[in-house]
Amino acid sequence: MSVSVRSFGSLSTGEEVHAYTITNDGGASCTVLDYGAIVQAICVPNKDGGFTDVVLGYDTAAEYETGRGHLGGMIGRVANRLGGARFNLNGKEYLLEKNNGNNCLHGGSRSYDHYMWNAGIEGENGVRFTRLSPDGEQGFPGNLNVSVTYRLETADDGDVVFYMIYEAESDADTLFAPTNHSYFDLSGCGKAMEQTLILNATSCLPLTPGSVPNGKIVPVGGTPFDFTTEKPIGRDIDADDEQLRLANGYDHNFCLGSKPYAAELYSAETGIRMAVFTDMPGVQVYTANGLGEQVGKGGVKTHDRGAVCLETQLWPDAMNHWGFPSPVLRAGEKCGSFTSHLFRVEK
Repeated sequence: MSVSVRSFGSLSTGEEVHAYTITNDGGASCTVLDYGAIVQAICVPNKDGGFTDVVLGYDTAAEYETGRGHLGGMIGRVANRLGGARFNLNGKEYLLEKNNGNNCLHGGSRSYDHYMWNAGIEGENGVRFTRLSPDGEQGFPGNLNVSVTYRLETADDGDVVFYMIYEAESDADTLFAPTNHSYFDLSGCGKAMEQTLILNATSCLPLTPGSVPNGKIVPVGGTPFDFTTEKPIGRDIDADDEQLRLANGYDHNFCLGSKPYAAELYSAETGIRMAVFTDMPGVQVYTANGLGEQVGKGGVKTHDRGAVCLETQLWPDAMNHWGFPSPVLRAGEKCGSFTSHLFRVEK
């Protein structure tokens, strides 16, 4: 195992961005950036004896600065949507930026993936990014010290495991609900809707026309949202269903069952199976419905529904719904969570 560092270009501010690549003895690797704590690449073995980069991204820092869709980004202070771009904490109302209709999405137009982070190499297989999110940033209270650590490990059977570990502490009561916004395509060629998905979720959160949860928790059985048994992601995506029409596909939180097992994604084309584990209570399945055409790594163009996000998270708009898992972080308390992706080859 080893960690290497190289320049990844500069931002419009003149700040230099660095890419940290962790490589295991078998040649699998992941590359993460100190701009946005972004996951730029995850290269894992495929059934043909080569490697496939399974996440979307860009080749330069400048493209990440101007690109849309939060490709691979660390999202915070609060991921997903806060309805009305406001919340009440300790009897005080906080007003946030409305950057998604009437909602605040991913903390506002400048989420954590558009800030520089401090980087530190941890051993031969990890990189830890830290930053201070000052009181009032994005409209949230409290000076928040936040970190995300990325690790690449090799299991005894040769499987590749990519870890994301979040930690935070604030000097005032605040909200903290991070996620990672990687777009996965295990085929590496834009065929994500043909790939199969399993979710450890028997219920999900239906949306209002404003794309925030309506407060109900509904069973997925007998609906296009049932991924309890393996099926192609795109099989039911254009079904005659109001929820699918609202989002132009899947963009919904699935309520996870017994943890840590969350999901599995599989590509018959490459033979890559990815299992997701987390201590988060939900996963947002987003089928890149609004990603559109962009030029990504190696000049390959992205397109709607060419990849899928599996954003492990607290449930969206939780501050406005009684009984949803709370994103409140109390002053002086430390919180942490993890998500891991296990990659294996099925021939």
